Order: sequence, then structure tokens, then C-alpha cells
Amino acid sequence: MPIRPLRGVCVAVQPIRPFTDPVLRTVAEPVTVFDRELRVLVKSLQATMRAGAGRAGLAAPQIGVPLRVVVYELDGRSGHLVNPRLELSERRITADEACLSAPGHWWPLERSYMVTARGRDMFGRPVTVRALGMLARVLQHEADHLEGTLFVDRLPAEDRERFLASIS
Repeated sequence: MPIRPLRGVCVAVQPIRPFTDPVLRTVAEPVTVFDRELRVLVKSLQATMRAGAGRAGLAAPQIGVPLRVVVYELDGRSGHLVNPRLELSERRITADEACLSAPGHWWPLERSYMVTARGRDMFGRPVTVRALGMLARVLQHEADHLEGTLFVDRLPAEDRERFLASIS
């Protein structure tokens, strides 16, 4: 794994857990301590997300850490949320969605077009992110990971079966 120095701390690009890993089905624990260890986790998530092309978001469970932390980077907007809570708009839109835990596989999925995400940053300060379109989709997708939900769970049964057959 490549190591990236970060102000005296080594941040490793972590392997992403596959769709079949049970950690992805576990509800992540809230973060209660905002310390150096959390900051290293956020930086590792960011480094892992940025290590591959087309990556727009990543949740801590995807690298095997069952904590409520997500990172995102899309269209010039980047950041992270600790213990995020999402407020979803009623307007919905269908678009292709994929997951880093099932690389190369896309499926159309309906999601809210706009979200307001509230949480904390790695220092414990309040953060609010308002997002439309694809960034809203990314935040919803990553928040689902914190609940042990995979995007395939949101597909109709027939589509879910076809998707699962396509990744095996």
C-alpha cells in the first residue's frame, strides 16, 4: 500500500472491502472522540478515495472501520462528515449508481435530488453541506453505508437479482 506523509503521520491507502464483506452490513458506531486517530482515519479515507479514477465518495466501513465517517470529492467540492444526518428533498431523480465495493458495475437507482447533510468535521466543529444532483447522490450512498445498507438493497427485487448475478 502506498504511504503518504501527513504532518508527521503516515496515511495509508487502504484496500476497499468487497460487496460480500460482512462489515458492509454492519451499522456503524457514532464517533464520540474527536482526536488524532479520527483525523488519521479521515485522511486515510481521503487518500483511498483519491487513489482511483472516478471515485467520488467513501465511507469508513468500506475500509473495514465501523465508524460514522464519510468523505466526498466531486466537481470541485470536497470534504468529510462525521456522524452525518441527511435531510432529503421530495424531488427524486433516477441515475446510474455504482459502488467502490463492486467496481465496474452500475445500475439505475432513484434517489432524492437535493440533500442537506449535517454533521461534524474531524475536529468536532459543526458542518452543513447542501448538495444537488450527483453530489446529493454520493452523500446518500455513503450515508447508506453507515447504516449497513448497500445501494443494491434499494433496487426492486428483480433488478437486485440481476445486479447480484452480474457481480458474481
